[in-house]
Amino acid sequence: MGFFDGLRGGRAEFDSGSAGSNAIELHRRHQTVSLTKQDAATGNLRVNLTWRMRTSDFDSTQRTSLFRHPFRALKPPEILGHGQSMVNVDLDLGCLYELNDGTKGVVQPLGGYLGDVNAPPYIKLSGDDRFGSASGETMYVNLDHRDAIKRLLVFVYIYDQTPAFDRTHAMVTLYPSNGPRIEIGLDERHPQARSCAVVMIENTKDELIVRREVKFVYGFQGELDRLYGWGLTWGRGYKTKAEQ
Repeated sequence: MGFFDGLRGGRAEFDSGSAGSNAIELHRRHQTVSLTKQDAATGNLRVNLTWRMRTSDFDSTQRTSLFRHPFRALKPPEILGHGQSMVNVDLDLGCLYELNDGTKGVVQPLGGYLGDVNAPPYIKLSGDDRFGSASGETMYVNLDHRDAIKRLLVFVYIYDQTPAFDRTHAMVTLYPSNGPRIEIGLDERHPQARSCAVVMIENTKDELIVRREVKFVYGFQGELDRLYGWGLTWGRGYKTKAEQ
């Protein structure tokens, strides 16, 4: 199998989430949650990636200029969304999968490997968002076939652009069929990283465990593969015009 070259944990526990936001945030001190214990191990699990550019790089310049030109504070802010540093970031959502029958592979926009939600690997990527729109990129996992799934590694990578994880606010959110959503923020600064292993979903002793990873690497999918021992063969690939 040839694609673009470009990817362990903690004790499982149940958390009912925040009453105010109806969300569970996975972080360094709380890394795991059980979908089985919150009765959410069936139906379609929706996995969503959204991102926007950090504004800190621009704020410092603006604060300095306000001392020299105080009346600029009365002017409406400029729209930064079309700047060169904004549009050159293209984050992609992907998933390495391993089924209980030994089948291994990847679901990702690159190469058009979009999967199938009703047949193996029971994962479907809905599309490719190049600019971090409000809807982002979405992947569906059919947990009605959870017995066929051994492990899934959800990852994010930057396609063929300058590494910019340090300039984006990226969030991966899991929406189970029941209970609170699960949020994993990619909030660590790794300026040269091109890929990030975000979350592992494992079927362990008939229990589906979601575990935060957030491990940045400087290569692409092949490096994530080596890190987690997937054992696939990788080659260079490109997006078609339709995918871009």
